[in-house]
This record gives sequence, structure tokens and C-alpha cells, in this order.
Amino acid sequence: MDETNEPQDPRETLSLGGMYQEYFLDYASYVIMERAVPHLGDGLKPVQRRILHSMKELEDGRYNKVANVVGNTMKYHPHGDTSIGDAMVQLGQKDLLIDTQGNWGNVLTGDRAAASRYIEARLTPFALEVAFNPKTTEWTRSYDGRNKEPVTLPMKFPLLLAQGVEGIAVGLACKILPHNFIELIEACICVLRKQPFELFPDFHTGGLIDVSDYRDGLRGGKVRVRANVEVVKAKLIRISSIPFGTTTGGVMDSIVSANDKGKIKISKIEDNTAENVEILVHLPAGADAEMTREALYGFTDCEVGISPNSCIIHEGRPHFMPVTEILKNCAFMTKALLLKELEILLGELNDKWHYSSLEKIFIENRIYRDIEECETWEAVIEAIDKGLDPFKKLLKREVTRDDIIRLTEIKIKRISRYDSFRADEEIRGLEDRIEETEKNINNITRYSIAYFKALIKKYGKGRERKTELTEFGVVKRSAVVVASETLYLDRKNGFAGISLKKEEALEKCSTLDDIIIFSLDAEMRVTKVADKIFVGKRPIHVSVFRKDVPKFYSMIYREGREGPYYAKRFKAGGVTRDKIYNMGKGTKGSRVIYFVVHDTEEESSANTVVVHLRPALRLRNVSRLFSFGEISVKGRAPRGNIVTKLMVDRVVRASASDFGES
Repeated sequence: MDETNEPQDPRETLSLGGMYQEYFLDYASYVIMERAVPHLGDGLKPVQRRILHSMKELEDGRYNKVANVVGNTMKYHPHGDTSIGDAMVQLGQKDLLIDTQGNWGNVLTGDRAAASRYIEARLTPFALEVAFNPKTTEWTRSYDGRNKEPVTLPMKFPLLLAQGVEGIAVGLACKILPHNFIELIEACICVLRKQPFELFPDFHTGGLIDVSDYRDGLRGGKVRVRANVEVVKAKLIRISSIPFGTTTGGVMDSIVSANDKGKIKISKIEDNTAENVEILVHLPAGADAEMTREALYGFTDCEVGISPNSCIIHEGRPHFMPVTEILKNCAFMTKALLLKELEILLGELNDKWHYSSLEKIFIENRIYRDIEECETWEAVIEAIDKGLDPFKKLLKREVTRDDIIRLTEIKIKRISRYDSFRADEEIRGLEDRIEETEKNINNITRYSIAYFKALIKKYGKGRERKTELTEFGVVKRSAVVVASETLYLDRKNGFAGISLKKEEALEKCSTLDDIIIFSLDAEMRVTKVADKIFVGKRPIHVSVFRKDVPKFYSMIYREGREGPYYAKRFKAGGVTRDKIYNMGKGTKGSRVIYFVVHDTEEESSANTVVVHLRPALRLRNVSRLFSFGEISVKGRAPRGNIVTKLMVDRVVRASASDFGES
């Protein structure tokens, strides 16, 4: 209430924050329900449903300009012609519901469709059979109230899983992958027969797919898809399919990019794609075709990972539902729709039989003559009703006033030419159809299975699986990358990298490699190869670190400034990149006085050194032999075995003369 005690409109007292919260929730709900997420009932988003309904309105067996369909659809979809046209092109490219004519683009190359005024479309026979029946459709008013549109189409096929769908809403995403037409129908039959089944994606682009982590299409799952990459000859590789969601142009760009980054080496690439994919990759002299093939999977879009997220609208809100549950729902909804169609058909046949029988009684028994003397409409109705009384027991339901009125509308010409024999044949035909329909209703499961089998027979040709189910390991990128760089070391200033081309060359490497660094103060770290990295003043060892090629390190170091000298033989093991590891306790002033790397454990065991001690009072023997074979190989963490507590001058590799003197 204000000062005048007049009631206020609640909207006038709503805070700005409250308004934003309310409007945001309304908008989020609208996008989820009306734009981005498909409905479980027919597997369609609203724009797709409105396009198909509009095409059914215009259906006359001939092609219609897409621009005309778009314009007609705007009666139902208030979001502009661009969104409708794009959605229609996507539907047409799936080659299931829309029969297309003209340039509808190319999903392999990514070429766009021609303008809507230049291309044409009509519904396919399959769409007309499975998606439309006004008698079983639930209708609602369009956005402006001028027209009626379907709440959902009466879809008698798991369209959602056949086409796949992708959409992004506010705080919610949907990504259902397409599945094989025939496998979906066979799975529906298994559902009705209560048999187990499996469903995995199938893509029109073909290729190979690993579904070991599919997780029934739910969040957290992943499929890996590969192109068909074939080594034709030593210097030529052919790509004959591309992963789902990519284009030939995108795949070629990724190959060129990998070549520019030095991960693979190619001399030329050609795109001969037309109806089928064909990309030819030419290799330079010295390149290994098999290694390059694996590198294409590791570094380019020849292999991609796809994360599904099966989200649908069901019972008025979004649900995360497994693919198998979606299919079960579709199978049972199809069964329910078929039952409803049969019940409607049975009612129509019974009505037709009832009227045909009434007409036969009315004409053959000349009841129409009873109305010749009637002077009023009610008298006519009463006379016909009275004339039918002896025959009502032959009918299946009671005679209504509407039935009698319909009898009065029979023309004299029809009465005069009435053929009783033909009428009997027609009634017997109706009785046979009624009997058959009742039988189908009583055996609705068997009828539904026969319906699904008929779909495969009529529309399954050419829709066999295109994507090969297989399992393939993860490509180890470091194993297939081309070692096209050189690691250099600037010992004086303490830098290493692939750009220091005037400094000491260490070994070949790739941009994916790591380097291991041992410093004079008994520290170790592993870091990624780069153009230039600081490795510390006077590093004692810098090299490429390869986990799959074990190295054996032998080292003698002093713990602290005046501590004892330790020897250790170790392997680097697992490491965290850029973490500093101490070879001892990390005491300040620690110093490495001997360090060597061996390729095998046997070499490191045979390593013997001479430890030269600093002269001191009463110290007679200043040189001692030490064999690393006396200590076992351990990890980097143990401190090692004590060599001496005396001050060491130097350590050198033992020679034959050293062994003789000893």
C-alpha cells in the first residue's frame, strides 16, 4: 500500500535483481524446452518438428522450393528464416526424412548448400509412413493462436537415435550420436521380444570406431573415431574416410599444421574427394610410411574423440537417459501408437459395417416407402425407426438419430441402382477386415514386430553399417613424432634448447620430448624441450629423457660442504615435470664429483673408479679403487653407500694399471 492506501502492482515493487533472476530462469527454461533439446516422443527439436509439419501441409507429391517451406514454417516458428533454413538443410543432409533436389552442400567437404530459393525438397515415403497421422496427433495452438501445430509427431521409429542431435542450452548440453538404421529396428524387435541387445554409434562418414568407453551415451563416456588410412606404397598414403564431425578440408589443415610443427614430414597433399573421400598424402625421401600413418592418428584429425551426453525432454523436463532406455521407450511408444491406430481403424470399420448394413436393410426392405405419407420431419424419423425395429437385433449397436438422418440423404438414383450382391460382398469384406484388425489388436506385440520387419524390408537397402567397430590402442605421440630438431647446450651460460644452433649439439629430439638435467649441486629435474631453457651454471649432464629407454646413472657426491662422500647407482623412474629432486638430503653445499650414464645395468656394474684423496697427516694410501658393482641399482631417492669420510681430491675411471697396482 502507498500513502494513499491504494494497492500497488506487485511488478512495481520487484527489485532489479529479482527481475533478472526471474527473466533469466524463464529464458533458460525456454531455450532448454523450445530450442536446444529434443523431445523423447518424436526425437525432434521444435524447429525440426515445425519444418516437417509444414512440409506435410504442402505435400502434393512434388518438390517444393525450400524458400516456400521456410516461409510456411514461419507461421509456427517465430525465430526467423535463417534458423529454419539451416535446420532444414541439416535434416536434408541426413538423408532420411527429406528427399532433396539441388545443391544441398557436402558433409564430407563442408561445402554449404545453395540458397533456399535454388534448392527443393519433399518428404520421403519413409517419413510419410512413420511420422504422420492426424488421428493420433496431439495438437496445440501456434505462437500467435492462428494455427494449430503438433505437440509431438506420432513417430513410429527411434528417429532420435537414427539422426543424432546436438544442442547447447543455458547450463545444459545435449549430444546424442547417430546410430545405424537397421540395427535400431532390430534392437526394437529385441525389446518387444524381451531379448538383450547392444547399440553403438554409426556415422555416415564411415571410418573406425572404438566404443569400449561409450557408457551407453551418458556423460563421462567417450568414443574414439579414426579415418581409414592406408599405406598404398612406400611414399604414398591414402585417406578414404574421415572421422565424424570433421571435413576433408579440416583434416588436411591438421595434417599441414602437424607438418609445419615438425611432428610429421610430408611433401605434398591432394584432395580428390567427390562422392567418396580420397586424400592422398605424399611422403618425402627417407620418411617411414607406417610411422607416418601412426603419427597421423596421433597428431592430426585422422583420429578424434567424441564425448556423448544423452539428454532429452521427457514429461515436461530434461532427463539424462541412456541410449538403451531411449530405444526401449521408442519401441514401446511405437507399439502404443500402432495399437491406437488399430483401435481407431476398428472403430471406423465397425461404423462402416453398421451403416452398410443399415443401408442394405433400408433399401432391400423398402422402408423408404414408409415415409411417403409423412407430413413432418419427426414423422419421417419415427417411420424409419419403426421400420427398422424388426432388424435392429442383426446390428452390433443401437441405431441413433444420426444414422436415420443419414439414411434420408440416400439419393433415389442410388436406391434404383442398388446391387444387393455387391453390397453383401462389401459387408463380407468389412467383416474380414474387422476380424483381422481385432486379431492384430489381440496380438499387438507380434503385429509391432511385423511392422518393424516391414520397415527394414522396404527402407533398409543401402543403410548397412558404415563405421567399423573395433578396438585400437592410444597412439604414443612421443614414439611416432619425427625427431626433426636438435638439442643444443650452452655450458658456459647454463642454457639448453633447440634454438641455440651455435652451441654444442647434444642429440636429435622432437618438440614433444622432455630433457633431464643433473646439476653440480646434486639436483635433478625434468622439463619440456623448448627454444631456450636455463639449466644452471655448469650442468654435469643434459640429455633427452625417454621413459621407455631406461638409463643407469652412477654417481659419487659429497653431502654438504664437509660431509661424507656417497656413491649410488640408480634409475630416474617416474618424475613430475619441472620438480627439483635432490640426489641426497639436499644439504647446502653438496657437490657431485663423479657422474656417468650407462645404457645397460651390466655396463654400470662393470664400472670401477679410482678415488684420489687429499694428502693428510698419517694418510699413507691416497688412492683407492671403488667398484659400482658392489652396490645395487635403486631409485633416485636413497642416499647411497658411504665411500669415504675423508676429503676427496678427484675421482677418475680406473685403468688396467690401477688394477695391477692394487
